[in-house]
Amino acid sequence: MEPMLSLPRLESTNLHTLVIRLGAAKNGTLPSSCSRALYAQVLEWFRQGDPAVSKAIHDSQESYLSLSALRSHHHKLEVKAGDEVFFRIGLLNGDLIAPLLSGLEKTGNHLFDLAKFPFLIRSIDMLPGTDPRVAASDYASLASSPIVQSDLTLKFLSPTNFKLNAGQGIQPFPLPEAVFGNLYRRWNAFAPVELKFPRIQWHGFVADYDLKTEKLKIENSLEPGATGWVRYQFRDPEQARIALILAQFAFFSGVGRQTAMGMGQVILDRENRTSTMSRGDDKVKRGLKHWAVCQNC
Repeated sequence: MEPMLSLPRLESTNLHTLVIRLGAAKNGTLPSSCSRALYAQVLEWFRQGDPAVSKAIHDSQESYLSLSALRSHHHKLEVKAGDEVFFRIGLLNGDLIAPLLSGLEKTGNHLFDLAKFPFLIRSIDMLPGTDPRVAASDYASLASSPIVQSDLTLKFLSPTNFKLNAGQGIQPFPLPEAVFGNLYRRWNAFAPVELKFPRIQWHGFVADYDLKTEKLKIENSLEPGATGWVRYQFRDPEQARIALILAQFAFFSGVGRQTAMGMGQVILDRENRTSTMSRGDDKVKRGLKHWAVCQNC
């Protein structure tokens, strides 16, 4: 499936995640829900860098980016002026970095609001190794991974759910056909033509899991979704190979619904596989354990 609109002048097949660090500009209580405001602000930065790119991202049926929720280090809503908060952006095309950084640079030291709370940009982490949430890869590197394993474990770091067939509602349990079908669709929307996968009828199954249902507030609604981990198994070697590629891609794309609003943040369990992503391995194992502690702060 192709995106509804093609981004202008974008040809890069790189994948990136960045962490943007903000400073609270006053004492007060952080907004309990600012996912939509955060997405709007990111689009505004793209607009300042290149209005055509911002419009194409907004109008596309498949999101060119994923966003985490806004988080604080102490996991509390009460902050003092100068306290740091941060969020993570996943970009499914490397050429998106230039207009994003241009917009961030134009904002400079000017205050901006997220859900009526003022912030300043403090710093941007974009080099692998500077933060466990920062990574870089490309579609060809992921697709050429020689590793094949019959099982893999995904950690769902923020509430994750999936839209069922028309009129059937929302599914919070990450069934293999929902997870890998969603990742397959997004991969084929953005990967180069020669790396797109043929149609797949998924035959994986859940071998083990430890999940709970959490809710993420997005404006005036509460979105239920699963957090925790699931171990999937694939008896077909080719499906197992593709599933591993898509599981690594998920670190950049997110999975399921509302991935640009903080939902569907996911990572492949590093203890059970070798990655073709560059993330600064020594920091990853320590830092990601504490990544999903707070969804609304």
